[in-house]
Amino acid sequence: MQRLTETATPGKVVFIGAGPGHPDLMTIRARQWLERAKVVVHDVLVPRELLATVNPTAELVPAPRGKATDTDAGTAIGEMLAGLAMGGRTIIRLKGGDPSVFARLAEELQPLRHAGISIEIVPGVTAALAAAAAAGIPITSRATASSATLITGHEADKDQPGIDFRLLAELAGTVAIYMGVDQAAAWSQSLLAAGKPVDTPVTIVSRCSWPDQRIAVSSLGRCATDFAKHAWPAPAVAIVGEVAHLPPAVPSMGQPLAGRRVLSTRPSGQGETMVDLVTERGGICLHVPVMRIEPPATWHGLDEAVRAADTFDWIVFSSANGVQSFLARLKALARDGRSLGTVRLAAVGPATAAALAAAGYFCDLVPSCFRAEGLAEKLVTMPPGSRFLLVRAERGRDVLRRELTAAGHHVSEAVAYRSVPVTELDPAAQSMLAGCGVDWIVATSPDIAKAAISLFGSRLRAWRIASISPLTSETLLAHDFPPTVEAAEASTAGLVSAMAAWELAHPEQPIQSESSSPSTRS
Repeated sequence: MQRLTETATPGKVVFIGAGPGHPDLMTIRARQWLERAKVVVHDVLVPRELLATVNPTAELVPAPRGKATDTDAGTAIGEMLAGLAMGGRTIIRLKGGDPSVFARLAEELQPLRHAGISIEIVPGVTAALAAAAAAGIPITSRATASSATLITGHEADKDQPGIDFRLLAELAGTVAIYMGVDQAAAWSQSLLAAGKPVDTPVTIVSRCSWPDQRIAVSSLGRCATDFAKHAWPAPAVAIVGEVAHLPPAVPSMGQPLAGRRVLSTRPSGQGETMVDLVTERGGICLHVPVMRIEPPATWHGLDEAVRAADTFDWIVFSSANGVQSFLARLKALARDGRSLGTVRLAAVGPATAAALAAAGYFCDLVPSCFRAEGLAEKLVTMPPGSRFLLVRAERGRDVLRRELTAAGHHVSEAVAYRSVPVTELDPAAQSMLAGCGVDWIVATSPDIAKAAISLFGSRLRAWRIASISPLTSETLLAHDFPPTVEAAEASTAGLVSAMAAWELAHPEQPIQSESSSPSTRS
């Protein structure tokens, strides 16, 4: 008999351009890859909001960071990718901007090609184009810029620079300078020495599309001084040329949150609706989770409930997190919707119902009052002896179980997840909060309110607080942090509407968010 031996088949590495930072500026194909990723090797500077779009079960691996001019660092990353891809796995390599523009792609590809590993490159919006769009200026112009040249600011610091600055100075075109913060004096002096006029316009876009984005206008003669004076942080792009005249900011009309920065505190991956609604009203949504969602200590109880799903009359979900865990265990047990039989589904509110609908399950009941009391009021009227399964958090309120039991129903509970408070701000969050002001902080549950108070402390007194419900407001008041507004409807839309209404009623209130100078806009 011939003995079969198993051989490792090389996998695949997909290079994905993350764009400048905001998740909305990624391509559809990039989002599709990230949603089903198993391993993601990402640049350190990829924002947390973008990483929140990655499949929550994926392994996140920060890429080793080297100097921009260090080719060995790129080769080392390529060797790491090759090692991860052996055995048939698909590895996602997530890079800021576009993978092929100043991203050491050539060095990372070499070990992969040597190992026979297939690759795919998904392009991204590169920083120069994103920066120009953010500033409202063109990269090229028929009248003044018939070409565009992308260079790295670090070239000016090499012993033998590869850039002919004299040729650049002579071109009637735009020069976009990447990674130029530290070397602003070097590249600006090189262009001036090559004959570029001292008053050549320069538009600087710092942290393009990030919550603390800054846009400023300067000139070639003074931009190095301005970088030092205003401390515009990296990543930043300088656009040099006649196209770089920054147009005046147009006042936002009919946008009550214009210029306001709203701090969302929900766990990672749960703030998308808030971002959209705040942005629609002219605001900027920051995201610093104060809670993280973790699996329960054991899946045993939820798995048993999933196996017995068709024996219940109702399955009641108290959050979108519970929906996701329940459906994940349904799949893990090789089951699908047929396993639910004729059971009916109830959700505490529209967000929870939307999570079910996204997976093809539609609710039979969503109360008009989006809280446990609203569900209890509707469900206690069901025929006595009805069987209920409550899918809930490890430490949730006990209102629904008590009300249903008192009404003569049979109630089972299954713990689907647990919420754990974040006890310390990571460096990225600290940097973001230090670099930009906060006008509003949003509290979407009593537990989140308590976690925010513990994490931010007295800093909360400088911010306006938006509470989602009376229970959340009670928690805030009990800790001497009275909310500025409370949502009329316990939903994300209700929260944003409450903040917008307050702003319309208080137009004289100053914006907390800071601005670097009269020539700088965020």
